[in-house]
Amino acid sequence: MIELIETATEIAVIFTFSIALYELFFLTRPQLVKINRLADEFADQDHLTTLEKHHLQASIEEVESSPNWLKRIKSVFLPAILLMIFVKLFVIKDGVDFPLYLVIAVFVSGLVTLYDILLLKPIRQSTLDKLGSKLGISTTLGLPPLENKKNNDNAELKPDPAVTLISKEPASVEYSKSFFPVLFIVLVLRSFLVEPFQIPSSSMVPTLEVGDFILVNKFTYGIRLPVLRTKVMSINDPKRGDVMVFFPPHEDKYFIKRVVGLPGDKISYENNQLSINGELVGEELLARLPINRPLVEIYNETLGEKQHFSRKVIGATNRGFTERYINHYTVPEGHYFMMGDNRNNSSDSRVWGPVPEDRIVGKAFAIWMHWKGLKHLPSFSRVGSIE
Repeated sequence: MIELIETATEIAVIFTFSIALYELFFLTRPQLVKINRLADEFADQDHLTTLEKHHLQASIEEVESSPNWLKRIKSVFLPAILLMIFVKLFVIKDGVDFPLYLVIAVFVSGLVTLYDILLLKPIRQSTLDKLGSKLGISTTLGLPPLENKKNNDNAELKPDPAVTLISKEPASVEYSKSFFPVLFIVLVLRSFLVEPFQIPSSSMVPTLEVGDFILVNKFTYGIRLPVLRTKVMSINDPKRGDVMVFFPPHEDKYFIKRVVGLPGDKISYENNQLSINGELVGEELLARLPINRPLVEIYNETLGEKQHFSRKVIGATNRGFTERYINHYTVPEGHYFMMGDNRNNSSDSRVWGPVPEDRIVGKAFAIWMHWKGLKHLPSFSRVGSIE
């Protein structure tokens, strides 16, 4: 059902967006040129009569009017975009294609804004210049088009209907000019500084729970280009114990696990115990839950200089992913061995191997909200840093 909603909103956005661009590029400019030529008809006249003004206004309204079918389609555009953003951010957990949509939105809104500045605005200004002396009005774009009601210095000013129509920007231009700076800032923030994610599975319990909304530092491990994910500047390397967001080697989908093995490390996981380079990782038993009939154990584990909680199923054998786990592994250069804190219920490097450096997204550093889904209310009880 969710995939159906996602597909439907994507089709609606692409279709209505295409229609809006079609109107802008193939209808609006010819209309403005026609209005400009209409203004030429009055160029030789010293003053326009009231009847000629009404004729000019009616002609402009006729030229600028859009077909009803086009108006109906455009009315779907904004709601469809808002629905798609909501679905991508709060319903579709991985949202891998959202950065691509964001880049496209920034590019198109910037292109439309530039198109208006270079091609449409000069035509509107030229038309106003031709009509200004005839109508006795202010013809500066960006200022209210005003007409003198009385021909003296104390004249009462009112908007001129014809010039108001000429000065009006197309709806697609208005949207683009409004959205472009906002989208551009969001793109910069998401691509190079901080990006939000939602935890979709229980593989990181007890550190992270399903429904946690987290923030990921995008520049800790280096600056990468959006969508292409090409690193353009190296800053730091992942450290043992970091909680990292990445793309696993077998699919383009966001995963979040803990860095256990660095390049060259020998990793071993047997009998529910983790060893790195032949040494057991230090852990302290904190609790067996539930108390009456224990099924899981909660540990305080030390990886390098960091401590965190881990969860293990008591006496786990062939449970969950266990039968597919690789128990011994040497991490190749340029790769990192990832494991979930929920050790017996995590699809990680024990299943699909180490993560290449070029598939790293960033370091998770904070929980900013918890929301399981549409049937629950958002909560801020888990807000805090991620250890």
